[in-house]
Amino acid sequence: MPALEPLRGWRIVARPEALDALARAGVGTALRLATDDLLLIGPGAPPAVDDGDAIVVPDTGFVAWTLDAAALRSLVEEHVDWQLPADRPTLAQGLVAAVPAKLWLEDDGTARLICLAAYAAELQERVHQERMG
Repeated sequence: MPALEPLRGWRIVARPEALDALARAGVGTALRLATDDLLLIGPGAPPAVDDGDAIVVPDTGFVAWTLDAAALRSLVEEHVDWQLPADRPTLAQGLVAAVPAKLWLEDDGTARLICLAAYAAELQERVHQERMG
């Protein structure tokens, strides 16, 4: 598996319309975790959200591995039991090697495998063990 990278960004809970507008603004990589929950990776400063009741807090609880197209195919063949969406870029969520994870799928066939930092060692061990075994 490639090198692990911590993800730094902002966790934003707000009205869906406000999150949609923020994602369209292109201020970072917008990972929609739920209808009213977004993880915005990238910007150093807190983003402006058009929702007076929005909750915007720094988030460093996720980590990622960047996968080229070949590594993504191998990961999916060996460790993913669910169908990846055809539309790109998009976020897909499910179990990867029996660990809750997310795949940010890019237009060019690459991806970022994302999980909570607390699960990183377990996910890395499971993927590595099966490749070695």
